Amino acid sequence: MNPIPTTAIIGLDAHMVSVEADISGGLPAFTVVGLPDAAVQEARERVRSAMKRSFFEFPRTKVTINLAPADLRKAGSGYDLPIAISLMALMDYLDEPAEGWPVMVGELSLDGFLRPIHGALSTAIAALDESESKTLIVPEENAAEAALVAGVKIYAAHSLRQVADHLLGKETLKLVPSVDVGELIQNAVATDFSCVRGQEQAKRALEIAAAGGHNVLLSGTPGSGKTMLARAFPSVLPLPTREEALEVTRIHSVAGVLPRDGICAVRPFRSPHHTASGVALVGGGTVPRPGEISLAHRGVLFLDEFPEFSRQVLENLRQPLEDGVISVSRAQGSVSYPARFTLIAAMNPCPCGYAGDRERPCVCTAQQVVRYRRRISGPLLDRMDLLVNVPRVPTEDLLKMEIGETSVIIRQRVQAARDRQTARRELTGVAANAELTSDQIRRFLKQDEESRRLMRKAADRYHFSARAYFRILRVAQTIADLAGEDSIKVNHVAEALQYRQQEETV
Repeated sequence: MNPIPTTAIIGLDAHMVSVEADISGGLPAFTVVGLPDAAVQEARERVRSAMKRSFFEFPRTKVTINLAPADLRKAGSGYDLPIAISLMALMDYLDEPAEGWPVMVGELSLDGFLRPIHGALSTAIAALDESESKTLIVPEENAAEAALVAGVKIYAAHSLRQVADHLLGKETLKLVPSVDVGELIQNAVATDFSCVRGQEQAKRALEIAAAGGHNVLLSGTPGSGKTMLARAFPSVLPLPTREEALEVTRIHSVAGVLPRDGICAVRPFRSPHHTASGVALVGGGTVPRPGEISLAHRGVLFLDEFPEFSRQVLENLRQPLEDGVISVSRAQGSVSYPARFTLIAAMNPCPCGYAGDRERPCVCTAQQVVRYRRRISGPLLDRMDLLVNVPRVPTEDLLKMEIGETSVIIRQRVQAARDRQTARRELTGVAANAELTSDQIRRFLKQDEESRRLMRKAADRYHFSARAYFRILRVAQTIADLAGEDSIKVNHVAEALQYRQQEETV
């Protein structure tokens, strides 16, 4: 009998696994070999009960299940279905189909019904790339997710009995049609920018950030609108591409937080509390799982009360902010997760929150203010592209009834700027200006002489690091893209510098 194909999820990728069964003489026993974890070992109880409830006799002798390759760790409950099918085939209840065994995954309940598993999208991709049958059987709850992969026959099953009848030719499982990802993509339901009164400079900074994928630090008094601005930010982001939607869906599927409809059709917006641990933020655990920065991939990570996060936790952001990927190493192995997100951070200017406020006096000492601001290290602050002060909005502006510029209008400008960056992709190889390397900036970005002189003067006066210097140029290029210009001019650099010079007050 040929082994039953299934998959093991390692990081975001699914690797093909063969399930082999053997029945031999001896006292009744059920042994699983091939580096299984506790959830896989417990399959013996679920499989035994499910087979009995599905009117199949369970062998009353020694049973050995081998999960090959033996050096690949197997975790989770998705092996229940292929283990049960391998036993039923060995006992001559089932015959191998002419086109070969389909890839199958699924957790069995004690009464024989199938429960959903994590990583169905990755499994479907592996079935397309590595299996001979190009056929996959999944629980009904995972069918919509697996159907995102074109070219694979996806069958949705409700129970072990249904799968057996399908393989016997008695009753064909429901064939799930492939899904057009492009039709599902939509904008996130978020606060509209027209709801934000005043704060025109902050709105402009966030428009630039959306157009180029830049990181933003908002600093202002309590109630000035920092959180509302951050929550409105996703509404001006361009629609995700098909590839981006599938990337995000894979991450959320492996993490077990995928929406019920089986796809992440909007850009993610993650807002962890400031008490979050380093593992929660960057990922990890005994069996490595994606953290908040990976769940925010191709979307937004909003860190409110930025200085209240543990400094050690914040320092974990430095490498993924630079590289767009996080590598997690544990005793069981090392995995890498994508983490290309836009960071929006918000903070008060001091512990009491009212330093620099014209209407309410600050009660903090100078030492308390310095200590508070030092919770954010210089290297981390250096990775923020736009530093924006968000002052208190005057009462008369709050009471105005006029509706401001809507997110739809702003998003049109953002999309036009992104289109210009896409046109340069053949040269630069990146999708957004924030991803440009220093070498790519030197080689591909055009800059007039007057803007070069201004940058040199600013670098000498404010002692910019090399990282800060090139981040300013990236922002300047985004401003030029928003203006429809082919090269960076002095006014673009001047505006980009305004957001950097505010570092002294943040």
